[in-house]
Amino acid sequence: MNFVTTTHHDPTHIAGPHIDWAGLSPIVALAAGALIVLLVGLLRPAFIREQVVPALTLVALGVTIGLAIWRFDHHAQIISNALVIDDLALILDLVFCVSAFAAVLLSWRAAGPREAGHGEYHSLLLFSVLGMAILVSAQNLVSLFIGFELLSIPLYVLCASEFRREGSLESGLKYLVIGSVGSATLVYGLALIYGATGSTDFSGIAAALAQGNLATDPLLLIGLALVVVGFAFKASVAPFHQWTPDVYEGAPTPITGFMATATKAAALGVFLRFFDVAVIGAQDTWAPLIAAIAAITIIVGNVGALGQSSMKRLLGYSGVAQAGYMLSGVVVGTKLGVDATVLYLMVYLGMNMAAFAVIVSMERDDGVLPPVGDDIASMSGLGRRSPWLAWPMTIAMLSLAGIPATVGFIGKFQLIHALVDGDYTWLAIVLVIGSMISLGYYLRVVATIWMSGGAGAPVPAGGEMALAPIAGGSPEADEEPISAPSSGGGWSAAVSTMPHPEVALVAVVFAAASIFFGIVPSPLFNLAAHAGQGLAGIF
Repeated sequence: MNFVTTTHHDPTHIAGPHIDWAGLSPIVALAAGALIVLLVGLLRPAFIREQVVPALTLVALGVTIGLAIWRFDHHAQIISNALVIDDLALILDLVFCVSAFAAVLLSWRAAGPREAGHGEYHSLLLFSVLGMAILVSAQNLVSLFIGFELLSIPLYVLCASEFRREGSLESGLKYLVIGSVGSATLVYGLALIYGATGSTDFSGIAAALAQGNLATDPLLLIGLALVVVGFAFKASVAPFHQWTPDVYEGAPTPITGFMATATKAAALGVFLRFFDVAVIGAQDTWAPLIAAIAAITIIVGNVGALGQSSMKRLLGYSGVAQAGYMLSGVVVGTKLGVDATVLYLMVYLGMNMAAFAVIVSMERDDGVLPPVGDDIASMSGLGRRSPWLAWPMTIAMLSLAGIPATVGFIGKFQLIHALVDGDYTWLAIVLVIGSMISLGYYLRVVATIWMSGGAGAPVPAGGEMALAPIAGGSPEADEEPISAPSSGGGWSAAVSTMPHPEVALVAVVFAAASIFFGIVPSPLFNLAAHAGQGLAGIF
């Protein structure tokens, strides 16, 4: 029996979605770079793993930065409108990549890549940046959740990458548990919003809100509340911030710096994208809630930081307060609010990375200081012992406090301007009060660096403070220099050597940027002005 097989070509066959590869190129560069780094990391020679893999990671980030700059002013809806490549997304992509670039430099001699594997460590970092890029470009509830999880899962592993240290493992486990709760809450809220509006596209959700009385629909309101909680977990917004100080303290410091800057930028970016695009029609409903949460966050973060003795925990609580500041820009729902928030995300990167670079150097035996950890008391007399570390930390603290002539002052001024212009003057007052409270811990660090010494100063690597030789005890002892502290309480002379070059580079460059853009802020203003242009529904 003969069987004849015929093939019928259906003229109505639906092709796959058209993909704008030029618009997608920054995301493709990150994905390809992560895979290449992972594969190269499998090679056996130590030089390839320890030097080539980080260098390839920097190349992938550099290519992504170049492609993002190339795509400026070329807005594109790609993959059936699941993602949008506009100036808001591209500016945030630059923040993610610069933060990751600094994290790679700070990780160059760290224990995390050696213990977890250089290829795995750096590829996970790139995959996390990829998730952030997808998250802030999302125009659909499904793509939003994919980006959210792709951002989070690599960070769970990276927090625990120093698996021989109990604190790192504890940090990864805490972040995994809390992050899972946040993800579950978020996806439940997204499902309720889909049920209330009948659409997963941001444009469809916005259209449904514009046509009916959904702004008071209990299903939608519950969904919005759950989405706020899910985003709040990721952005370290009170009262969903409890994990932040513990995870920041236990995670490897380069990863802590990356999380404090890039992850917060991604969380605030999706806040802007979702609430100022998809549900802008219900602003009168959600804005008072977010304003109240922002006020609580500002107070809780600043008060919580006052009693901290660990720099990483202090910066964790500081990050909570700073999240409250930036959330204020989301509340007003205007282009000025979007621009002010994006501006603050950019300046926040510089302020924090300078501080974390100094902490990395203090935790590491780099020939400048013995490893002393991140305790504030260990910075006693740092201005005399290592000015290369003291000045960047001082500038970072002053900038975070919002002192004039620093970039932090410019960022806070713009947020206050947006709040007053958007009729949220009371929240602007809370922001000012929070900044005043923050002086209590930022200036304490500065005072410890420049005005203290002696008891808090770390001892040399030998473990004991060397005593002055007894005259006549022996000719050799008489010739040894005295290394005891001077009468002023610090070390007798400043150390002339620098920290590891890559650590010094990160600290000095970001500190210098904090001063330069605090005096000449116009380039940041021009860049941030592009952010709100692509968001529909704001003015």
